[in-house]
Formats: sequence, C-alpha cells, structure tokens
Amino acid sequence: MAVAKRALITGITGQDGSYLAELLLDKGYEVHGVVRRSSTMNRGRIDHLEHAHPSHLEGARFTLHYGDMTDSGGLNRLVMTVEPDEIYNLAAQSQVHISFDQPEYTGNTDGLGTIRLLEAIRATGRPTRFYQASTSEMFGLTPPPQNEQTPFHPRSPYGVAKVYAHWMTVNYREAYQMFACSGILFNHESPRRGENFVTRKVTRGIASILARRTSKLRLGNLEARRDWGHARDYVEAMWLMLQQQAPDDYVIATGIQWSIRQLVEIAFGLVGLDWQQYVEVDRAYFRPAEVPDLCGDPSKARAKLGWRPRISFEEMIREMLDSDLAAAGLTPDAHLRTPSAKAS
Repeated sequence: MAVAKRALITGITGQDGSYLAELLLDKGYEVHGVVRRSSTMNRGRIDHLEHAHPSHLEGARFTLHYGDMTDSGGLNRLVMTVEPDEIYNLAAQSQVHISFDQPEYTGNTDGLGTIRLLEAIRATGRPTRFYQASTSEMFGLTPPPQNEQTPFHPRSPYGVAKVYAHWMTVNYREAYQMFACSGILFNHESPRRGENFVTRKVTRGIASILARRTSKLRLGNLEARRDWGHARDYVEAMWLMLQQQAPDDYVIATGIQWSIRQLVEIAFGLVGLDWQQYVEVDRAYFRPAEVPDLCGDPSKARAKLGWRPRISFEEMIREMLDSDLAAAGLTPDAHLRTPSAKAS
C-alpha cells in the first residue's frame, strides 16, 4: 500500500485553505493545517473537516497546529515535525484596503512570512514542494491582459508585499534548486469568501435587504473591473502546479472581465431587485491608490497544467446568494431567479 502524501497548509481556516484541504483529503493526503492562536475560534470553514477526520484518533489524516507567519522559530519546528511533502502557503493579511492601515503587519506576514517558510524548508534539506499564493494585485496599474511576463506595478502595501514574496520564491527556486511555484491567482470567490470582500458584501447586503434588516448597500468604486472565478476551481490549479516535473509560475484566471457595477446588476437581478434603488457609492470604500483593470491570460495554465475553470461567474454569484439568503433565514428558491448576464 502506497504511503499517503503529507501536505502542510498555512491559512487553512481561510476560503482557499478550506477548499484545498477538502481536495487533498479526497485525494488521500494526510493534511496538516496551521492556525493562529486567538481568543475566539475562527474555524467555521473547516469544522466539517475536523468532525469528519478527528485529530485525536490514531492515524488521523487531518491535524491542526498552532503557528504564526511572524514566528520563524515556530515555523521551523513545525516543518521539521510534520515533514511535509508539499507546503501550500496561503496565509496572509489579504484585504487590500486594510493593508493601507496596517502596512508593516502586512509586509511582515505576507512578505517576510514567505521567507520564513522557505528558510524552514531549506533548513530541513527535504525535497518539500512549495506553493506560494501570489496575486493579480501585483500587476496593479499594468494594463490587461496580464500573463506571466507582464511587469508588476502594485498599488497597495498588500500588492507590494506579495511581489516581494513572489520574487523570493523565484530566487529560492533558482538559487537552491527548490521545487517552488507561485500561482498568480486572479480574484476568486465562493460562499466562504470573507465578509469584507466586495462579492460577499454584495450578496450579504442583498440578503439583509430582503430580510428587511437594512435598506441600503454602500460600496466603493463601481467601475473597477476584475476577472472573477470560483475558489473551488482555483485550488485545483494550486495542486496541479506541485504535481509537475519542474517548478514554474502560472497565472490562474478565467480571461473574462466584469465590472463591480455588472456584479451588482447581476446579483440584484437574480432576486428581482433594481440595484439602483439600494446601492450607494461611498468614498470611504475607495482605495488610496485604485487598481482599475485586471484580466488574466491563463493560456500557460491551460497548455501545461490542463487546467480550465468549470464554474461560471453567474453560477458562482448564484451559489453565494443561495448561501447568504439561507444564512439570513430566507428560502433561496423563493427569491432566486434564472441568471442572465454578459461579460465585457
């Protein structure tokens, strides 16, 4: 019987970490996750995994460990103890707007945290394969379509920290022959998306309006344009990168672009509401430096990984609305209509 591969996921309590853990467990992996110590438990996205694979049982395939991306000693001990075949570095302060308020913390966690993990791998001397979660925010002001050769021009402390982490991953690959990959993922959403991201703000806002808990939804720049996919599709691309013969970097995107205005129109249309009666533009939600236009070219991922997104933008928004309507105590089938949308 083959020995199960062992994976370590930082940021396992996040949207991507929870979907990736599900994928790896389905593939027979032994999965270890890193969680931060806090006064409140923030494990809602992985509770079902803990119940299905209790860590106290002998031979458990799902185990959580306390750790922090700012603690190099702790990360070193964790990598030496777990001895993972694959590490997926998904931990980050990932909210762009917040990164302007906490630039030092964002740089320490997102930038230097990556170095701490890479050094931990190098110290063990094991052939651990490493995945770095890069982001389309690194492109910033560079016009689309953006691919692996597109120059970076980040417009936030988050984007700058991720550029540092991205190039250090490349550097460790070239300097130490490490199997280290970066996935430059464009926006990807799901019902597990954080509530302060615009897609969840919209779907939760609609649920709140229908539940008569609020009458308005305040948003920032409606003209910003993004390339949105589903997180469930995107974590599969992460796994595929670490199964290749040679390490490389890949843009993961749909190649289809939508504006936030279109997102709002589609989402409100799915419940039969006129968005203009409910949405207000609030300058407080504008970034100090805006990123107007992101759209990825996933040609390399299609050709080399055989990866393609399977869940459409409309299906993703409908799934998110279904979840948020149910969470608000509403019956989704009583409110949701058939989607109809056009991308630009």
